Amino acid sequence: MSRRTLALFTALILTTATAACGDDDSPTTSTPGKPDQVKAGVIAILDVAPIYLGKEKGFFSKRNIELTLETAQGGSAIAPSVLSGQYQFGFSNVVSLLLAKSQNAPLKAVANGVNSTGDPKADFGGIVVKDPAITSPKQLEGKKVATNALKNIVDTSVKDIVKKDGGDPNKVSFVELAFPDMAAQLDAGNVQAIFVVEPFLSAAKAKGWRTIGSYADVDPNLCVALYFTSQQQIQSNPDLVKRFTEAMNESLTYANSHPDEVRAALGTYTQITEQVRKSLTLPKWPSEIDKDAINKLADLAVTYGLLKSKPDVDSLLP
Repeated sequence: MSRRTLALFTALILTTATAACGDDDSPTTSTPGKPDQVKAGVIAILDVAPIYLGKEKGFFSKRNIELTLETAQGGSAIAPSVLSGQYQFGFSNVVSLLLAKSQNAPLKAVANGVNSTGDPKADFGGIVVKDPAITSPKQLEGKKVATNALKNIVDTSVKDIVKKDGGDPNKVSFVELAFPDMAAQLDAGNVQAIFVVEPFLSAAKAKGWRTIGSYADVDPNLCVALYFTSQQQIQSNPDLVKRFTEAMNESLTYANSHPDEVRAALGTYTQITEQVRKSLTLPKWPSEIDKDAINKLADLAVTYGLLKSKPDVDSLLP
């Protein structure tokens, strides 16, 4: 995150955490004989395909949950909405959730979100270069690298990839750009590398550009995002949280084993064409949360200056 976004996110977390108990949007409570009306905040990207697919397959409705999916710009917008009760559940990248926990936000993960493929040469997010002379992450020293947000999971990953290759991450300059804008800036020479996720990764590689690092280089099991709820929701309706988690886990398992249906579902909530969807590298969607990978990200967030001290990871995980 940029400093401005980081400050705003922190303010929102603290404000909504304080106001949550008195908010008009109270946590959902179950009514006998009627399905629970549940809103989940998500981002319209490949990562959340399992929840859309799970809703389509009836995994939530068979557990008496009528699920409404509402899109937001990112995890920094979703977290405050979950705390306030506007959403009962949300999806956010791990780094944003760790940041929230560092501010004592009463949030807790309920299900896994999305993970690296584990294959550095075939992952759903990675560093792309155009210049054939740049062949390794170490060579990004003194170069400009595009990231979708400063001080977040992307530039943290780039720094770690560079360091593992023997380079100095402090000598890499980061430029904040939206994923859709990165390719044009790389082509124009305004940046020398970009870190993009699908479908932008496939589009960049189709130009003949190359990847020199990926999420898998940070950790083969890197957990990029999680589904979460508020502590208030857990205390008010633990049965709903249990049923949502069960439905989400079934959705993740199904998505992992039905890639063609994932690609089809992706077309229902994004503008990605069928031709592009066919060539996308899909991430992994394990139902189990990899605690070691979460701890590693927390350590890296401290190492690279996003957090001053490591938050209590156990308090975030189920």
